[in-house]
Amino acid sequence: MGPVLAGVLQLLALIGALALAYVPLGNYLARVYSSEKHLRVEKWIYQGIGANPDTEMRWTAYLRGVLAFSAAGVLFLYLLQRLQGSLPGSLGFSSIEPAQAFDTAASFVTNTNWQSYAGEQAMGHVVQTAGLAVQNFVSAAVGIAVAVALVRGFARSRTGELGNFWADLVRGTVRVLVPVAAVAAVVLVACGAIQNFSGIHEVGQFMGGSQQWNGGAVASQEAIKELGTNGGGYFNANSAHPFENPTPFTNLFEIFLILVIPLALTRAFGVMVGSVKQGYAILATMVTIWVGFVALLMWTEFAHHGPALQASGGAMEGKETRFGVGASALFGVSTTLTSTGAVDSFHSSFTGLGGGITMLGMMLGEIAPGGVGSGLYGMLIMAIIAVFIAGLMVGRTPEYLGKKIGSREIKLAACYILVTPALVLIFTAASVALPTPPNSMLNSGAHGFSEVLYAFTSASNNNGSAFAGLNANTDWYNTTTGLAMLLGRFVPMVFVLALAGSLAGQRPVPATAGTLRTEKPLFTGLLVGAILIITGLTYFPALALGPLAEGLA
Repeated sequence: MGPVLAGVLQLLALIGALALAYVPLGNYLARVYSSEKHLRVEKWIYQGIGANPDTEMRWTAYLRGVLAFSAAGVLFLYLLQRLQGSLPGSLGFSSIEPAQAFDTAASFVTNTNWQSYAGEQAMGHVVQTAGLAVQNFVSAAVGIAVAVALVRGFARSRTGELGNFWADLVRGTVRVLVPVAAVAAVVLVACGAIQNFSGIHEVGQFMGGSQQWNGGAVASQEAIKELGTNGGGYFNANSAHPFENPTPFTNLFEIFLILVIPLALTRAFGVMVGSVKQGYAILATMVTIWVGFVALLMWTEFAHHGPALQASGGAMEGKETRFGVGASALFGVSTTLTSTGAVDSFHSSFTGLGGGITMLGMMLGEIAPGGVGSGLYGMLIMAIIAVFIAGLMVGRTPEYLGKKIGSREIKLAACYILVTPALVLIFTAASVALPTPPNSMLNSGAHGFSEVLYAFTSASNNNGSAFAGLNANTDWYNTTTGLAMLLGRFVPMVFVLALAGSLAGQRPVPATAGTLRTEKPLFTGLLVGAILIITGLTYFPALALGPLAEGLA
C-alpha cells in the first residue's frame, strides 16, 4: 500500500468513526446542559464551593464566574510551580522560575498549553497531576460553558438569563470530560502508553552514555489533553513520543479524541435551538474547511520536490517513521484547526507552504471545528458576520435563528474577530523590531519570521503548538505569550457573553419569505467564503513575509 493511499484510508476511517459518534454524543451533550436534575456528586461539589446551581445568571454574573474561577486557577497553578522544590514527588526538580511559572499557569488555565519547558526535565508528578491535568479538565469545561451560554442566548427570548456558570462547569467536567477521558485512558494504556508514578531511571545506553527517563500518569493526561483540546504534553516531544503515542492506531485515536466533542457540539446546538438542520449547516462548514486543509497539507508534503524526498514518499524531516506523511498531515491540521496544539511531528520541518497551512488554520480562529466550546462560539460569531454581509447585499435587516442582528450585536461580533489578530500582529511586530527578542530565533529570513509569527498566532488563539526552533524560555517570550494567552482567551469571552445576553433579551422574529435560510447549503458556502476572505485580508501581509516567501522561494 502506498503512503498516499494509506493517508486517504486513515482520513476515511476517522470520518466514519466521527460520524458514528456524532448523533449520540451530541444528543447527550444537549441533555447534560438542559437537565434540571443534579447528580449526588455534583451536589457535594456545589456545597463545597458554596454555589446554588439553580440560580440563573445574567451575562455579567456569568462572566464574573468565568473570570473569578480562571483567576483562582492561574494563582493556584503559579504557586504550585513556585513551590515544586518543596513538594513530594518532585523527582528532584527545582521550583519553576517566576516568568516561566506565570507563562505556564496562563497557558493551562486558558486551554492553550503552550510549553516553554521540557516536561520530563522540569515538572514533577504533583505539578503534572494536581496542577496541569486538573486544568486540562476545567479549562475545557469553561470553554463548553461559554458556548452553551451563547446557544441559550439564541434559544431563549425576553430574558437576560443564560443559565448558571457553576452548574455548567461542574456538569461538563463530571458528566462529559471525566468519564470519556477515563475510557480513553484505558484504551491508550492497552495500546502501550505508560501510566505510573515511577521516578527517573535508565532505559539503556545512548551514544556511549546512559539515557534516563521518568515515568508518570501519561495515559490519563494524554486522554484529556486531546479530548479537551488542550495539547500540553507530558514529554517535550509531545505526541511524537512513544510513551504518549506509541502506535499508528493510537495516533488515529488521539485525532478522534481531538475532534469528537467540537463536532458533536454542533448537534447539541441544533437540538437546543430546536432545529438540528442549523447544527448540520454549522457542521458542514467546519467539515468543509477541515477536509480542504487536510487535502492541501497532504499535497504539499507528499509532492515536495527532490529525489530523496520522492523516494521516501514525501517530506519526512521532523516526522515519525511509524506515522508517516499522511498521518502527520492529518494530525497537524486537526490540532491547528482546533485549540489543541499537540503535535506528532514538528511543524517547522514541514515544507514552507505546509507550515503556512498549519499557521493559517490557527488564524481562522480555530473554528473548524475549533476548540472544545470555543470552536462553536467562534463559528457562531462568524455566522452572525456572514448573515450581516448577506443583509447588506439585499438591503434587509439581518436575522439569525429568529434574532435580529442589530448594531449592538454586530459591534460585539466585530470586536470579537478583531481582538486576536491585533494581539498576533502587535506582539509579532514588537518581537522582530526590538533588539533582543530576535536572538531567540534559530533561523533567519522568512523561516525565522515564521517562528515568531507562529508563536504569537498559537498563543493568541489559545492553540499552544510551537513551530520549533524558537527559544521561548526567555523573560520576553514568557511574559508576552502569557499576556497574549490571557487576553486572547478572556477578552473574546466578554464579547461572546455580552452578545448572548443581548440575544436572549430579544423577542423572536418570525421567518418570512425574505428571511435568509441559514440551514441551506447556500449559507454554508457563504459562511466558508466569509471566513476565508476575512482571515486572508487580515493576515495576508504577514503570511507573505513568512511561509509564502519561503514556500515560493
